[in-house]
Amino acid sequence: MTSLNQKLFEFSQEYIPGGVNSPVRAFKSVGGVPIFFRRGKGAYVWDADNNSYIDYVGSWGPLILGHAHPKVIKAVQTAVKNGLTFGAPTEAELEIAQLLCTLVPSIEQVRLVSSGTEATMSAIRLARGYTGRNRIIKFEGCYHGHDDALLVKAGSGALTLGCPSSAGVSAEIASYTTVLDYNDQDGLEKIFGQFGEEIAAVIVEPVAGNMNLVTPKPGFLSTLRELCTKHGSVLVFDEVMTGFRVGLKCAQGIYNIKPDLTTLGKVIGGGMPMAAFGGRRDIMQCLAPIGPVYQAGTLSGNPIAVNAGLATLRLIQVSGFYKKLATRNLQLTEGLTKVAKKYGITFCAQSLGGMFGLYFRSNIPTSYAEVMECDRKSFNRFFHAMLREGIYFAPSPFEAGFVSSAHSNKEINSTLSAAEKVFSNW
Repeated sequence: MTSLNQKLFEFSQEYIPGGVNSPVRAFKSVGGVPIFFRRGKGAYVWDADNNSYIDYVGSWGPLILGHAHPKVIKAVQTAVKNGLTFGAPTEAELEIAQLLCTLVPSIEQVRLVSSGTEATMSAIRLARGYTGRNRIIKFEGCYHGHDDALLVKAGSGALTLGCPSSAGVSAEIASYTTVLDYNDQDGLEKIFGQFGEEIAAVIVEPVAGNMNLVTPKPGFLSTLRELCTKHGSVLVFDEVMTGFRVGLKCAQGIYNIKPDLTTLGKVIGGGMPMAAFGGRRDIMQCLAPIGPVYQAGTLSGNPIAVNAGLATLRLIQVSGFYKKLATRNLQLTEGLTKVAKKYGITFCAQSLGGMFGLYFRSNIPTSYAEVMECDRKSFNRFFHAMLREGIYFAPSPFEAGFVSSAHSNKEINSTLSAAEKVFSNW
C-alpha cells in the first residue's frame, strides 16, 4: 500500500522542482522518500501518515525550545491580532535590537532581515563597502547561504582561488572568493601574506555545522582575529546556526573572540523567518539611509517573527537553561558512542551546547576533508534504521543535529534503546 508521504512527494514533483523547497529535504543524500510533516509538539513530530518521531532536526536549528512552545505560540497569536505586517518601524523591533546588542557584546548596532542568506549577503556587501576591497575568504565545508559570492568551493590544494559550485554563478564573481581549509592556520597566514591588502572580509562559521559539526582547533579563531586586525579586513562570524544555540553569548562567547560583524538567524526567530546582522558601530553606520551601502527588505522586522523571537530569547535566559541543554546533548552523544562501541562499530560523536555531530569514523573530524572520510553508506543505513524506530535525525551525513529543551531523559533513553536495537542487528 502506497503511503500518503509517497503520494504527496510524487504529486509535489509536478509543481515544485524536485518536489521540495530546499534541496536537503529531498533525501538525496540518504535515499528514500522525504517525510511530509503535519504537526509538532515538544520533542516530537508527526508525518502525513500520522507516524510520530523524536525530532533531532528541529527545523535545522531554530527550535531550541522544541515544537509549539506555548509561550512562543501565545506571543505569535497576540501579535497576529494587531496585524501581519506594516513595512514600517515597530516598538518590538527596537526591543529585540536592544536585546541582541545586550546579549552579544560584539554587536553595537544590528539590522533585522528575513533569512540567514540575506544576513550573510548583506554582511559581505557591507564589509566590501566599508573597506573598499573585493576579495573574500571563506572555508571549505562552511555554508553561508546561496549568495553568488559564497557558493564557492575549493579545488585541489589548500590555497585555491574559488570556482563556482553552482550553475548560474559566474567565474568572475567566484574569482573574488578564496577558499581555504577550515582549521588551517598556516594557509591563513600564507594567503594574508599574499593578498592581505586586497581582503575585504573573512567569513567563517566559528563552529561549523554545515559539514556536520566541526569545532575550531585551538588558535584557529584567534589567528583569524589577529590577521584581520593587522590587515584591516573585516572578520565576519556566521552564527546563523550557532547563535544562541551553543550558548547565551553564542560561539564567540565560548571562544572569547570578538568579530567585527556577526550574522544571526534560526533561534532569534523562534521558528519564524527572521535573521540579523550586526557589529561595530563604525561599520554598521555605512548602511543606508545614513551610509552608501544599500540594503532593504519589505518584511524585515516582521512583527510576528519579532515577537516569536523575543519570546524565545527571554526563555533561554532562564538560569540553568544551557547547562541542562548541554547535559541532555552529552547524554545522547556519549550514549550512542557507548552503544556503537559495544557492537564493534566504527563511530564517534561530539556535542556543543545544543548541537551535536555523529560520524561513522574512528576520530572526530576537524576539516571538510576528514568529514568526507566518514562512511556515508553506514550513515545512510543508520538513518533509515533509526527512522523506522521513530527517531528522526538529519537526512544527510553532512549536517549537525540539534537537541531542544523539550528533550527529556525519556526521549534520550528511547533514542538509545532504538540505537541498541539497530546496532545489535548491524
